Amino acid sequence: MPASFLIIGPAIPESPVLLSVPHAGRDYPDALCAALRAPVASLRTLEDRHVDAIALAARERETLLLQTLPRAWIDLNRAEHERDPVIDSGARGGPLSAKVRAGLGIVPRRTSTSGDLWRRRLDGVEVEARIAADHRPYHMALAELIARARQRFGIAILLDVHSMPPIAGSRARVVIGDRFGRAAAARLVHRIEAEVEGYDIRCALNTPYAGGHILERHARPHANVHAIQLEIDRSLYLDRQLDQPGPGMPLVTQLLRRVIDALTDEAMRDSIPPAQAAE
Repeated sequence: MPASFLIIGPAIPESPVLLSVPHAGRDYPDALCAALRAPVASLRTLEDRHVDAIALAARERETLLLQTLPRAWIDLNRAEHERDPVIDSGARGGPLSAKVRAGLGIVPRRTSTSGDLWRRRLDGVEVEARIAADHRPYHMALAELIARARQRFGIAILLDVHSMPPIAGSRARVVIGDRFGRAAAARLVHRIEAEVEGYDIRCALNTPYAGGHILERHARPHANVHAIQLEIDRSLYLDRQLDQPGPGMPLVTQLLRRVIDALTDEAMRDSIPPAQAAE
């Protein structure tokens, strides 16, 4: 069975910066479409619409992990236990996270625009199969790439690229998430802030997006493995309908490239010879 994600770039990273795009997949399985009670088009609000095109255009020698299945099928930025008992018969009891209560668990239950998504409750075996086939392999591949970058350079920086709808009542157009300082060194965040503000784009830190399971699972700043989530306002690069690539895409691509270069510069200051990094 083919993997539900692509590894673009060298399997042995040539850069200490790695890119992850977990929410831009648009390959909707027939089984998903058949189970929907809402139009397939309504699921676009769950997508980080076309942010994969920005990451692909911005990357150079960096290795990029790109999910091709949609977030509606499985959300890679949720932990395996974040299962919604409303739609998943295999969900276990216990406290639910705010995201799960809102219908945004490992299999999303609803969207703000279309309401409930599914015709029926999912059998727990179905969800477990998705976790085994699509969620777990992505994280295993990401962990392996991070380990290889860390071994080669003495440091690894994961940039987890997302997009967001415009934030009501806020002028921020980019949100940097580092789980309130727990996922990355402050100097790395400061470099990103400087690059974004250099384009006269307002940015915010951790509000309203501090980073999810990907950062929680893979970041280990004490071991020189840093992870940062980057949320980009879709109105910066999509058309007025927030659906197709718009005139701002080249500028946002350039900005992402500048962010990658800034992180690389910071990483190489800490680069350790491979023999020492392997100890």
